[in-house]
Amino acid sequence: MANKIALVTGGSRGLGKDMALSLARKSNDVVITFNSNEEMAHEVVLELKALGVKAAALKLNMSDFNSLDSFVSSFIELLKTEFQTETFDHLVNNAGMGKTVPFLDVTEDIFDDFMNVHYKGVYFLTQKLVPSMNAGGSIVNISSGTTRFSNPGYSVYASMKGAMEILTKYMAKELGVKGLRANIVAPGPVETDFNNAAIRNNPQFKAMLANMSPLGRVGQADDLGSVVAFLCSEDAKWINGQRIEVSGGINT
Repeated sequence: MANKIALVTGGSRGLGKDMALSLARKSNDVVITFNSNEEMAHEVVLELKALGVKAAALKLNMSDFNSLDSFVSSFIELLKTEFQTETFDHLVNNAGMGKTVPFLDVTEDIFDDFMNVHYKGVYFLTQKLVPSMNAGGSIVNISSGTTRFSNPGYSVYASMKGAMEILTKYMAKELGVKGLRANIVAPGPVETDFNNAAIRNNPQFKAMLANMSPLGRVGQADDLGSVVAFLCSEDAKWINGQRIEVSGGINT
């Protein structure tokens, strides 16, 4: 039986990289996207192939809304040439951007960037890809613990992620007729290069966050990837329309 195929946006680094690797460990072929660092994406593709699956990378700039159509065309062509199919199974909407900006300092340009990357772009990219998804597949969106507890400087980011949580419920409701499931994963504080590696580069901030967790640490990338891979597996076939927070119990 042929492997199922997963598309992981922003899969060239950080959380997305571990999601891609975790999916590969469950025998999914994987296509990742990158925005600027093609060399890093190529290295991840080699890691994926070393796990015995097919893998490829495509450029995707979520902040450029007008590029979505050409990306979808390139992705479908890649499926034909590299995977001998025109359809795929799992979509992980992980690509993102981070910036800590106080509410009073948010500009329209900053707002629009976050809107395109974290909500509008995800909304329409998913809409454009669903016709090529196989029944039995799944959509996994990515939210944030900051939709449950407020963190100063995250008003725009968290608002867009809150919108994604509502959208996920509608995806689950409306795409079920196609045999597709939709869920959303909300990470807590994770030590990656996200938001200019705000946690990794600030030991005091990292220690404060670790002390807020019952488990005494901040998250690592591999805390998230396995959860996303699970949601794309047959083991999760009856999980639909759910927000799953993966935060170690912070602010519980």
